[in-house]
Amino acid sequence: MGRETFLNDEKTKSAVVRQLEIIGEAAKAVPADIRALAPDIDWRNISGMRDRIIHAYFNVDYSLVWDTIVSDVPVLESRIKMLVNELKK
Repeated sequence: MGRETFLNDEKTKSAVVRQLEIIGEAAKAVPADIRALAPDIDWRNISGMRDRIIHAYFNVDYSLVWDTIVSDVPVLESRIKMLVNELKK
């Protein structure tokens, strides 16, 4: 899906925003000792994105959401997978 399709698809935008809220909430719940194992992950920014989305209500910046899911989420997903593997050892 491209940017314009995303920006014009209300159902997809709503679903993606909800998933970002969940990611942000999950990031807040990560214990400090686990966060310390991955200082390269910007835990505060992840939580902050969730807070901005939750409190924006009808003023969500969907261009920012698009940029986040294209640029940041894949990197975060990869890093989280690495962290989980480290924790399994």
